[in-house]
Amino acid sequence: MTVTATRPGHRAAGRRGALARALLGAEQDPRWSRPALWAVLAVAFVLYAWALSGNANEYYAAAVLSGTRSWKAFFFGAIDAGSFITVDKPPLALWVMGLSARIFGYGTWSMLLPQAFAGVAAVGLVHSAVRRAFTGPAGPGHGPRPVEGGARQGHVAALIAAVVMTLTPITVAINRDNNPDTVLVLLLVLSAWFCLEALRTGRLRPLLLAAFFVGLGFNAKMLQAYLVVPALALAYLGCARVPWMKRVGHLLAAGGVLVVSSAWWMVITDLWPAGSRPYVGGSTDNTVWDLVIGYNGLGRVFGQGRGGGVGGGGGGGFGGEPGAGRLFNDILAGQISWLLPFCVVTLALAILLRVRRLHHDGPAAAAWLVWGGWLVVHYVVFSFSSGTFHPYYTTAMAPAVAALAGTGLVVMWRAYRRSRAWAWALPLAVALTGGWSFVVLRRTPEWLPWLAWVVLGATLVAVAVLVLARVRARVTTRVAAVALAAAVVAGLAGPAAYAVTPLQSQINGTNPTAGPSSGRMGFGGPAGTRGRMPDGGRFPGGGVSDEMAAYLVANRGSATWLVAVSSAQQASGLILSTGEPVIAMGGFTGSDPAMTVDRLGSLVSSGQLRYVLAGTGGWPGRGNTEVTTWVQQNCTAVDGQDGLYDCTA
Repeated sequence: MTVTATRPGHRAAGRRGALARALLGAEQDPRWSRPALWAVLAVAFVLYAWALSGNANEYYAAAVLSGTRSWKAFFFGAIDAGSFITVDKPPLALWVMGLSARIFGYGTWSMLLPQAFAGVAAVGLVHSAVRRAFTGPAGPGHGPRPVEGGARQGHVAALIAAVVMTLTPITVAINRDNNPDTVLVLLLVLSAWFCLEALRTGRLRPLLLAAFFVGLGFNAKMLQAYLVVPALALAYLGCARVPWMKRVGHLLAAGGVLVVSSAWWMVITDLWPAGSRPYVGGSTDNTVWDLVIGYNGLGRVFGQGRGGGVGGGGGGGFGGEPGAGRLFNDILAGQISWLLPFCVVTLALAILLRVRRLHHDGPAAAAWLVWGGWLVVHYVVFSFSSGTFHPYYTTAMAPAVAALAGTGLVVMWRAYRRSRAWAWALPLAVALTGGWSFVVLRRTPEWLPWLAWVVLGATLVAVAVLVLARVRARVTTRVAAVALAAAVVAGLAGPAAYAVTPLQSQINGTNPTAGPSSGRMGFGGPAGTRGRMPDGGRFPGGGVSDEMAAYLVANRGSATWLVAVSSAQQASGLILSTGEPVIAMGGFTGSDPAMTVDRLGSLVSSGQLRYVLAGTGGWPGRGNTEVTTWVQQNCTAVDGQDGLYDCTA
């Protein structure tokens, strides 16, 4: 009889089937690890999917609805089924929601559940990436070897990272909405996962996949996707286990994949005859290239020209004034900043301990470069951008914050136990985190007034115990561990309290945030028609009365479009309430030069358009004066319908 020996403390590998491994993890994993992950993912799904009815940005909701009525509108991302003008973003995120709506029928749940699932998937991928960074490359004939103090620490770090990602307030808010940022974050986390996998395994294919997913992110939100590229490239250049020239060659190959996966939709759209496709919303010359470098590119950073957008150009807009303290102001602090002090201490410790050991430490050092670079680049760009800046943009920082928080806590705990020289890092990080949470919570003293004091008290006790445990032998490590656990709970109490608020009421679809109302900013719209989902959800906006909407539907005749209005803010409400195509002559802000006198005359003479709503609604001062003048001179005002003109009368 043959006896197979196993090392003490390890169970024999390979006994669990695929389903058991999925539910319980591998044999060598801690028993609590996989069940704990499933619990976190379940909490994430509840936070992202509970009571979604009525949540959504009506601008993108109208485009999703139009995409279910026309494959042409679907491909180009047109706001209307007649494909007059596109939304001001590439359509990849709309495709995800649109396919779900085509399969299950258009409604809030079919549109937003893919967003919730994308958010949950991002949490799971952050967990996996953090855990695998604690596992070294496989040797010949052997499995992965543990680094950084063992695989168990990787499971602890990964669980903390997953919890932080789940409870990031702005991430909860945006994952309950239909903005493209949720899909963007998932794609960027995928790119980081594959880049780290390339460094862990030494293979080129994962690096190419990392570039591919960044390119897909570009097709969700253009240049914002590229903010992770410096971190990924630096990590590969500094930590890849291949010669330097080969690293450069691999990065060039990845750059080629990035260009192709980024540019394909843009190239197709710009080469398509302009007369047979919708106008590119947000551009000045009807090209995606102009949208990339202008409105959605340099204009967002520098606030130049039309790139400043509504509410943002050169003056802070929705996110407050640009500057080093922007992410800590009254608007953004409660959305993303809770653990930034902890991350600063974490990165400082990582630099001090590892700056000379990048190649030796392999995947662990690469993880520091990926997540640290990700956070630093986003912080700089988001803090100092002078163009349009919404609070929900900061959800792109959540994966880096989560990964650094989980990894940093484990590394600081080990340094605290083993080194008197570095033992200061953990108490300092706990103190800064708890202190900053207290400051943020006290900015709205009428909201959960007791929470700030509980957080402060728990932080002070935890710091005191951690300090005493290092200077007095009577305080055991186990007591210090309990104090650290209390500090973790205290540090997450503030963001957790903010994170549950979006479940209690409908969010502002245009500018979603979490937490108490102080500091929120968003679009308002004139009273009138409100977009209504099939399941009863309603969106703010429209600016057209129910009576006028009913008149247009009854008298439209055979025209392709129900009416032409000045901006997408009006058009989207009408599209959602009537289900009919509506022309947004000036795009999202009302300032796009999409409609000309010649084109309007052609649409009217061909019978594709009968009614034009001119002179009311939209963004004041942004209308096309020549078009408005033409309508007033060549069309007949409709009695009893303010601002409505019949161009066939």
